Amino acid sequence: MRRALLAAALGVSTLAHAEPPRLAAQLKAQADAWDRAIVKKDRAAIEANMAEDFRQIDGRGNVEIKASFVASLMSPDLVIDPYTVEDFEVRVYGDTALLSGRTRMTGRYQGEAFTSHYRYIDIYVRRDGTWQIVSVQISRIPER
Repeated sequence: MRRALLAAALGVSTLAHAEPPRLAAQLKAQADAWDRAIVKKDRAAIEANMAEDFRQIDGRGNVEIKASFVASLMSPDLVIDPYTVEDFEVRVYGDTALLSGRTRMTGRYQGEAFTSHYRYIDIYVRRDGTWQIVSVQISRIPER
């Protein structure tokens, strides 16, 4: 029941099948909700969107698992400003979806301002009718 409520709050799909344009829009809304949850440090919403076997490879090649990824986001040392995604694209291959885009992120870490410009690809998998993120890969874009 709790999982269904979190899924509804995030806009997470519990549908087994959807028309491709509708599914792409639904996955975009889910990704947007996850971004907002990250900025707000909404742990329950962040974790609800993530599979237990989640992995992230960051711009330096470091690997994070779900627990360490969430712990980093929850750190009081990190403040992420609201951000937008450009060049957003959704590609669906059966029960796997690739969501990609480009982001300029700003914020503060331990009181020091930071800026990060990167491309990313998020991989979502549909399991038991629910879409969850299983992997994130980030590639930094050098500032000119």
